[in-house]
Amino acid sequence: MSIRIVTDSACDLPQQLVDQHRITIVPLSIRFGDKEYIDRKDLTKEQFWQMCSSSPVLPETAAPSPGQFEVEFRRLKQEGATGIVVVSLSSDLSATMQSAELAARAVAGDIDVRIVDSRSASIGEGITAVACAKKAAAGAGIDEVVALGKQLAEKSKVWGALDTLENLKKGGRIGGAKAMLASALSIKPIIEVRGGKVEEGGKQRTRSKALAFLVEKVRNAGPIENLSVLQAQCDDLDVLVDELRKVYSGEIIVGDIGPVIGAHTGAGTIGVAYHHA
Repeated sequence: MSIRIVTDSACDLPQQLVDQHRITIVPLSIRFGDKEYIDRKDLTKEQFWQMCSSSPVLPETAAPSPGQFEVEFRRLKQEGATGIVVVSLSSDLSATMQSAELAARAVAGDIDVRIVDSRSASIGEGITAVACAKKAAAGAGIDEVVALGKQLAEKSKVWGALDTLENLKKGGRIGGAKAMLASALSIKPIIEVRGGKVEEGGKQRTRSKALAFLVEKVRNAGPIENLSVLQAQCDDLDVLVDELRKVYSGEIIVGDIGPVIGAHTGAGTIGVAYHHA
């Protein structure tokens, strides 16, 4: 039995982890004006951030087509997969999961494909995909892997400190965080992925207080696992990681925010993701 894990490029997982756990990534696409790029293929993270700083328009993102998922499902079957578990970007934030579901139906006669809504985004989605891949590699059946994915989706937490709300506002992904828009420019907004949606998580007066807020959230979270940091072009990344090491003794994964999430959060975003007990 060989269960393989598929996720999408909103997961912000480092390539090394993707390769290590044999995870397949189906890319979303990014559009600057009338030019479209396939994430992780036509556009590296570095190129994306360079384009953001020089582009007069904010980038837009689009979900993968069902066909993109179907191609990967069939390829994995040919490679010997007996079942596939898809860990998708929160269905409240994107149509990506819908595309995966349509593709799963298209291959239903050939291979068993199950979809797990991560109820999360960025590395919060990524750590659930990795945990499912580890479970599958240990020999678990598809039902067990799906059960773990759903369980972790309910236990995942993402906090992010933003430098600006401009991208979220224009991208329409702000949800319950609308109340923060009236804030003075000097306020550092905190967002939280809660129940699969982007919600207001708090406000801090300075960047250093925003980082301290993130550390405090981890310190007070009780028993947690799979702690990771997400960051977009942040020169204070090491500061946050060093502070987190004082309150968490396990491995800390660092995921660079890519085009899909970065298009909505903007440069300077830094945050933490974990699974709580």
